[in-house]
Amino acid sequence: MADDPAAGGPVPWRHAEPVMGTMVSFTLRHRPTPALRAALDRAVALLHEADRVFSPFLPDSEISRMRRGERGRADAPPEVRRVLELCEHAHSRTRGAFDAWAGGAVDPCGLVKGWTAERAWRVLREAGATDACVNAGGDVRVGGAPGPEGDWRTGIADPRRPGRLLAVVAGRNHAVATSGTAERGAHVVDPRTGAPATGLLAATVTGPELLWADVFATAALVLGAREAHRWIGAQPGYALLTVTADGEARASADFPFAPAG
Repeated sequence: MADDPAAGGPVPWRHAEPVMGTMVSFTLRHRPTPALRAALDRAVALLHEADRVFSPFLPDSEISRMRRGERGRADAPPEVRRVLELCEHAHSRTRGAFDAWAGGAVDPCGLVKGWTAERAWRVLREAGATDACVNAGGDVRVGGAPGPEGDWRTGIADPRRPGRLLAVVAGRNHAVATSGTAERGAHVVDPRTGAPATGLLAATVTGPELLWADVFATAALVLGAREAHRWIGAQPGYALLTVTADGEARASADFPFAPAG
C-alpha cells in the first residue's frame, strides 16, 4: 500500500460488507498489515454472528426462536442474555422510551446494530487501528483522524429534502446515530401508546459510545423534540439534533457541527 505524500501518511484502506440488512463500511488510515487484516476479518465475522443470533427476520436466529416460544431466556446463549439485560438497562435509562418489547415480541434491533458496530470498531482499535471509522448504515463510530490534520466528517441526511444534507458532524473520537422515518416510515413504536412515534422525522445523537447513541436516537423519536432535548441534556457527553414533523430543526448547544468553510 502506497503512502499519500500530500496527506503525509498511508492512503485510507477501505472495506464494505453487506450484513444486518445494510452495508457496513470500514475505513482505516493504516497499511493493511497481516495483523490488521486478521482484525478486520474478526470484526466482519462479529457482525455476521450478531445478525445470525439476533435478527428477527431470520427464522433460525435465537431471537426468532424466542419469539416463537421455542426457547426461553434462561436457556438462551450468554450473548442473548447479555443483550436482553442491556435492553432492560436501556429501558430504564430512557425512562421507558426505548422498549425492545414494545411491538409485542422481543426485538433488540434498536440496540444490537450500535452495540455490534461499537464492538467491531474496538476490535480494530485493539489491533492497532487508532485512526479508523466504522459506518453501519449511517450509525458511525470514529477514532483518531482521517489524516494528519482535520477531523472525521459525517453527513446527516435531511429528512425534508431527499439527497441533501441537514448537517455535518466533525470530530476525532465519537459516535453518531440517526433514527428516523425517511427510509422505513414510522417504524418505531411508542411503548406508552402502542402506536408508531410520529412527532419527529429524525433524531441524530452524538456521544462517546455507539450503543447508547443508537438507543438514545430511538428513544428521542418516542419522546419528541421538547422532552428529548430536555432529557438528553442530562446524559453526559451526548448531544441531539432533531427535525420535527412540521420541519423544524433544533440542535443541542454542544452538538458537534463541522465548522463552516
